[in-house]
Amino acid sequence: MVREGVLLMNIGTPDEPTIESVREYLREFLLDPDVIDIPAPLRHLLVRGIILRTRPRKIAPNYQSIWMKEGSPLRVYTQRMTDALEQMLDGIPCEVGMRYGNPSIRLGLEKLREKGVERLLLAPLFPQYAQATTVSSLKCATKELEEMNWKPEILELGHFEDDDAYIDPLVSSIETHMNGNCHLLFSYHGLPLSHVRRSDSSGKHCQKVSDCCSIHKDANSSCYAHHCMMTTLAVTKKLGLSESSWSISYQSRLGPVKWLRPSTMEIVEELAQKEIEKLIIISPAFLADGLETLEELDIEIREHYAKHGGGELEVISCLNDNSDWIEGLSSLVKRRFSTLPMMES
Repeated sequence: MVREGVLLMNIGTPDEPTIESVREYLREFLLDPDVIDIPAPLRHLLVRGIILRTRPRKIAPNYQSIWMKEGSPLRVYTQRMTDALEQMLDGIPCEVGMRYGNPSIRLGLEKLREKGVERLLLAPLFPQYAQATTVSSLKCATKELEEMNWKPEILELGHFEDDDAYIDPLVSSIETHMNGNCHLLFSYHGLPLSHVRRSDSSGKHCQKVSDCCSIHKDANSSCYAHHCMMTTLAVTKKLGLSESSWSISYQSRLGPVKWLRPSTMEIVEELAQKEIEKLIIISPAFLADGLETLEELDIEIREHYAKHGGGELEVISCLNDNSDWIEGLSSLVKRRFSTLPMMES
């Protein structure tokens, strides 16, 4: 039978919580035209001339504050997720490939080739489709496969923003925290508005129609903001929440361009002024905990909320290697493999 394998791709992380390692990681990350999609000369001027001169020194201590004994949290949790998935898939090899940093996508592909994989599932660990994450990861994997001159049968996992295999574990991770007069904030990773507008195939829907993110159209089938809203609505429906008991926001802005709004900073300032016993934050764009959840949300946003008069705040961990999520991920993978007939080798 054809030997199947899975490459689980995540965004990546510095190798060490040092200024130089962070600088090396950011250089690779921010020079990707799918991340900062401005003309190359301007991108290099912005990244090399400004960001890399200041940002590594600022955020290296942030990485230090969350670093685990085993290494970077994002790498540790992604590897645990991958190992757990491989066990549940009864021998189908699974490898990690980070879009930036290590272990690289190239290394993951080489390991799978060594294991005799002939049918390869490329699985970006991003529930909501975006140019800066999903597209960039798939482009990188395709480029590496070409350079390796390896031609397995390729499948793509695709986005799964409102699939029950993802939504049900997400709901389970939230519901035990929902008690009393609480408010649930869905904080997604931000994107420049230019990325979102470009995904509108019609040019007539994105931010031109009232509640455009809540309405499903062919024009926004690949829209990140629409996918974020679909995740939010699927979760709030299963939790039975009223519209007044939840909010949506976007975090992790970088640079002077216009980004998706409202920002998480803005929203927590507003919520701090309301009579809420407990603010609960979930970040569904991330499947594994890393800098954006452990430091930005659980330290920076927590401090910002308290500074503006907010009370109790709880940040819910990402799904990581939770058993119900691994079961859900296994379901997604098996379903994708089942779309092709099993062929004799």
